[in-house]
Amino acid sequence: MISFGEKVRQTIMTSLDLLAFGAHPDDIEIGMGGTLAKYAKAGYKVGICNLTNAELSSNGTVQIRQEEAERASKQLGVCKRIQLSFRDRGLKYITEEDLRKVVSLIRQFQPKVIFAPFEIDRHPDHGECSRIINEAYFNAGIRQYRCYENRKAYRPDNLFYYFINGYERPNFVIDITNEKKLKRQALLSYESQFTMKNNSIQTPLTNDYISAVEARDQLFGKEVGVHAAEGFMTPKPLIIDQLLVGRGANK
Repeated sequence: MISFGEKVRQTIMTSLDLLAFGAHPDDIEIGMGGTLAKYAKAGYKVGICNLTNAELSSNGTVQIRQEEAERASKQLGVCKRIQLSFRDRGLKYITEEDLRKVVSLIRQFQPKVIFAPFEIDRHPDHGECSRIINEAYFNAGIRQYRCYENRKAYRPDNLFYYFINGYERPNFVIDITNEKKLKRQALLSYESQFTMKNNSIQTPLTNDYISAVEARDQLFGKEVGVHAAEGFMTPKPLIIDQLLVGRGANK
């Protein structure tokens, strides 16, 4: 069996502009699928990392979920999808070795910005994922913190949080009006989770969940005068260098 460290070493070294972390396959697509598509279309390299295989999900199987995740990634233009195997519903009890795996990925791909779920969410794993990425984000920049391959310290410029089930007033939003169809297609890729079949168990996800997500995107968009937007939280104030873009003082 190949160790995590060996898998990381064998992976072609490349950087990412944006790397989003989620507890389960479909979390990231729910919260910021439009944003991933927007930046991928603009030529940026975007990546996804799922911490668990969602092996405890009521519907589908691990294999089916992985196939759905691959299809969703292709819909959104994701250039790198990373699948870890932390224990579903066990994120609260990850080891220091597990944490080092996340730190190693951040140092390897050196994204300019990373994303994690917002900590307030009805699913405990989403909050735990947020905590893990907070820890990894900080540790990645500590020179003396050792991880696989002894990769050099690196901390992304920013860490932002996206919403999965929750609804809070966001610190900022990203216009996804032109990407909302791509987001819907990506979510529909997770047929086992969002489509009620004869052998399905009814869950919050099978109860018109995609429509609820789109309604939230529309509400966020309405706040800023666009058709659809995804909301994000930030742990620190954002710097705005220019309020009057493209307008000179003497015009």
